[in-house]
Amino acid sequence: MAEHNELGEIGEQLAIDYLLDKGYKICERNYRYLKAEVDIIAQKENTLIAVEVKTRTSNYFGNPEDFVTKKKIKLLVSAIDFYVTKRNLDVNVRFDIIAITLEKNTHKLEHLEDAFLYF
Repeated sequence: MAEHNELGEIGEQLAIDYLLDKGYKICERNYRYLKAEVDIIAQKENTLIAVEVKTRTSNYFGNPEDFVTKKKIKLLVSAIDFYVTKRNLDVNVRFDIIAITLEKNTHKLEHLEDAFLYF
């Protein structure tokens, strides 16, 4: 497995552990719709949360959340729209980013709720 794939899997597991600890229910992991992949779909109360996880080994080229593109946002929105419609869910929807920087034997995790409001 490529090193960047392993890094992504480590980051996603850290994000899932964090969300579970905060009381979120994990509904899906790596949900695919057409060309979109939603890293994590979680739920807390009546809110469905699409979580994009970005993991980096340093902030040298920018913060992890800076790598979520407008194209990626459009894909995530379409995937979640399909997910909600297909399951006939009556929920609020939110898009979050969990930005993780892994450094040596530690990590920094930042949870940006309603992240697309900032784009």
